[in-house]
Amino acid sequence: MANPLHLPSLQLPHAPASLAAGPGNADWPAIPVLPPLLLADGSQPAGQQTSVRACADARALYVRFDCDDRDIWATYTRRDQPIYDEEVVELFIAPGIATPTSYYEIEVSPDGVLFDARIENPTGLRADITVDTSWDCPGIVWQAGRDDQAGRWWAVLVLPWQSIAGSEAPPREWRANFYRIERPRDGQPEYSCWSPTMTEPADFHKPAYFGLLERPVGER
Repeated sequence: MANPLHLPSLQLPHAPASLAAGPGNADWPAIPVLPPLLLADGSQPAGQQTSVRACADARALYVRFDCDDRDIWATYTRRDQPIYDEEVVELFIAPGIATPTSYYEIEVSPDGVLFDARIENPTGLRADITVDTSWDCPGIVWQAGRDDQAGRWWAVLVLPWQSIAGSEAPPREWRANFYRIERPRDGQPEYSCWSPTMTEPADFHKPAYFGLLERPVGER
């Protein structure tokens, strides 16, 4: 695939078999960490950093976020509440290598509240976006935990490939982005990305900037 925007790409490593037994498994440190997340405008790394790890097997995509956070907070308690107005980690993902006009938005708060929705974005303009929160990702598993004293929280997502592939067989290649929204109560918010969307103010709904994921070789 031509890559004129120099998008980041990731050949997903094979998931340790132990992760299938439980996403909070201690084998996560064996998975390489992605480069530091950058601010949405691409100007510099985020001040409150996030370590993102991702791996896969034939059944699912596994993602872990570890977040530095001097001021952890969350108030929402129910699935699909607007947790993106507080502090969250996010995964946007779509099958195939073309710039997607439809994709999935998955978020987790520090208290383990999930937001999952199907997005229609035909033009790449926020005014034209449709968000379907009636969609619940089949078979998704998620966990989160926080340590306020240490100033850290984490979240894990397990997404079955078939649940986000639509009616087709899961392809080898995907478009995706990993995000974090950090809102310190004593400072300015930070919007950080694996693949910066080159926007100010920050806008994560720029699918042309989604990075490239490739499932592990040998997985079907």
